[in-house]
Amino acid sequence: MNQDSGVTLDKITSLAKRRGFVYPTSDIYGGLTSSYDYGPLGAELMRNIRNLWWRDLVTCREDMVGLDSQILLHPETWVASGHVTAFNDPLVEDKVTHKRYRADHLIESWLEKNPQAEKVVVEGMNLEDLAAFIEKNRVKTPDGNEVFPPKAFNIMFQTAVGVVEGDKMPVYLRGETAQGIFTHFANILNSTRVQLPFGVGQIGKSFRNEITTGQFVFRTLEFEQAEIEYFFDPEKTDWQELFKEWQDAMWQFVHGTLGIREEKLRWRRHSDAERSFYSKETYDLEYEYPFGFKELWGIAYRTDYDLQQHIDHSGKDLRYKDPQNPSRTIVPHVIEPSVGVNRVLLMAMCDAYWEDKENNRTVMRFKPNLAPYKAAVFPLVKNKPEITGKAREVFHMLAKRMGTSWDDRGNIGKRYFYQDEIGTPFCITIDYQTLEDNTVTVRERDSMKQERVAIEALCERLLKEIEA
Repeated sequence: MNQDSGVTLDKITSLAKRRGFVYPTSDIYGGLTSSYDYGPLGAELMRNIRNLWWRDLVTCREDMVGLDSQILLHPETWVASGHVTAFNDPLVEDKVTHKRYRADHLIESWLEKNPQAEKVVVEGMNLEDLAAFIEKNRVKTPDGNEVFPPKAFNIMFQTAVGVVEGDKMPVYLRGETAQGIFTHFANILNSTRVQLPFGVGQIGKSFRNEITTGQFVFRTLEFEQAEIEYFFDPEKTDWQELFKEWQDAMWQFVHGTLGIREEKLRWRRHSDAERSFYSKETYDLEYEYPFGFKELWGIAYRTDYDLQQHIDHSGKDLRYKDPQNPSRTIVPHVIEPSVGVNRVLLMAMCDAYWEDKENNRTVMRFKPNLAPYKAAVFPLVKNKPEITGKAREVFHMLAKRMGTSWDDRGNIGKRYFYQDEIGTPFCITIDYQTLEDNTVTVRERDSMKQERVAIEALCERLLKEIEA
């Protein structure tokens, strides 16, 4: 069966809204650019992604702890990290409509429409390179107009703390979750028993006032990050071995835990021009979305840059004392795997989408542990209290152990196809035979095969499949 059958971004976007995965923000008012809300199914899918990430990369590792820092941090945090002065996008403006675009995205779109043109690596181009390319190739906006030369546009969201006008302190919505980990480095050392090497994981909202180009939830103003800062002593730990270990852990999570197909994944190393000046090595784990291979998860060796910056700006001691040699103190180096949870959700939906033309149905073939609902419970008929009563007993039994949906609308065939389209791996029907022998019909999503299972064995039977 061809799982790639017919998948496009338009189909994913349509299904996402139709079935309650993703809605445009403030839809009744016309929406807000590059902003989306997660509906009943999207909220469950996002929660599953977060929980699996936390389980695999924090809870189940003896060298990891977690953190949940504020969205609003002291503004000096972002001065120290470089975000206030250097967190910029290359912006161009349409000379006629005054619409704004990211210069690199505009060039990428032009290259796609002009395959005969000389191939260039757009990522890593500075403002001068972008300006020269646009001028040389007469790159225009989607409206067909020329643009002003590109300029740097800081993408941090600024707001203020305080209620008295003139006495407000400017602050920023965080542009990444990592800085809360760095500023709490000493607190984590002093309040736990961690020793190098160890990591700190965090999941939370970040905000970037980006000039975006669509692509659904791939790039949004507000997004969710899952980041790890893994601290180590460079004299005692080989950074290249550690880097490779984290690459392997990332691949295992995406392919093994989430069930994403390997042929849709690849590593891409950053060029010297593209890589941040403080990074000694950076790779992106990319997924082939309907719009091409794009970054899913980045990993960078950031040396001691972040901790040293906060030491310099705060005047606080964030060094680590070697327990084997108390007279030796170091500023630990760090490797950072950072992933956007929203991009994981989009990847999961694209990878799961399947048009089963033989049976005239659309199926979201999520791995069972990822599916918003693991099971759906159907009473065969609604007007038989003994059947609906037994069905509710089964529903409540399963709901305590796994995400479970109740569905008593329409005929069984329509219920099956609805659950297929939202990715539910197992459908359980309570019928007249249930009243006789306490068994139910279990129907598997992908194969559509059915079998009778005793209610007393049902929960463990499903959990075995889900946790496989």
